Amino acid sequence: MGEGLVVKAYGGYCFVDDGREVTRCTLRGRLRAEGMVIAGDRVRFSITQQGRGVVEDVLPRTSMLYRPNVANLDQIIIVVAFHDPAPVLNLIDRMLVLSEASEVAPRICLNKTDLPHGENTEWLDVYGAAGYQVLLTSAVAGSGIRELADVLQGLISVFAGQSGVGKSSLINRLIPGLELPTGTVSRKLKRGRHVTRHVELLTFNKETWVADAPGFSSLRLPDISREMLSDLFPEMRVLRGQCRFHSCLHDQEPNCAVKSAVADNSIAEFRYRNYIGFLHEVIAAERRY
Repeated sequence: MGEGLVVKAYGGYCFVDDGREVTRCTLRGRLRAEGMVIAGDRVRFSITQQGRGVVEDVLPRTSMLYRPNVANLDQIIIVVAFHDPAPVLNLIDRMLVLSEASEVAPRICLNKTDLPHGENTEWLDVYGAAGYQVLLTSAVAGSGIRELADVLQGLISVFAGQSGVGKSSLINRLIPGLELPTGTVSRKLKRGRHVTRHVELLTFNKETWVADAPGFSSLRLPDISREMLSDLFPEMRVLRGQCRFHSCLHDQEPNCAVKSAVADNSIAEFRYRNYIGFLHEVIAAERRY
């Protein structure tokens, strides 16, 4: 029986790379009923007398990311563009919360640096100050690609972000000879068109894997409690225990250390606004269930 990495899974099949070749496999009955073998899973598989691959078992996962669904991730590269499409800070914060909740290390990749960018980019400094690494790249000009490759080395990473920010173009730059289809940005809607249809792990050496995930313009928050949310914002996490009330949600409560930090600009106003919006979403979800 062999072991390998699921590089893609769709249509009832898994494609398993064992380091020598990729085998198309069906799922053993129990796994087929559960329907939860996804890209990034490490599996045991057998070959039938007819030469067909069958996934027999899924090895324990070290991490799990939802939307996009990828297992055993080491990091998520949140790709945004200077503009075309314009950055949506609420969506960036949603992806960061998702990464933190999934215990998958996030990095921010600002692409399309070759385009004119007279807009305010102070928000980049906010993320850097919060402890997130920010990479600057241009898939067109090739700048920053070597630095991006360095942070991917030896890891399983997923590129996630809005449609049209250049995720597939970056991967084409990283893997010579690869020609993933790339899309354009709708002039009417000011957002990208979906090109990638499913998650697939791609490699530019046998130690390094990257996943190009379908783009999106909205993202549901993970299933978390209201008490947990502020811990997913690093600049709020360091203030834990400094509020007057131990159960402070940093909303209407008096003598709140987080609100004081917002008032003196230690925490960016847009990050706090997004936190409050997320908090109300989480509370509404708790009430529904």
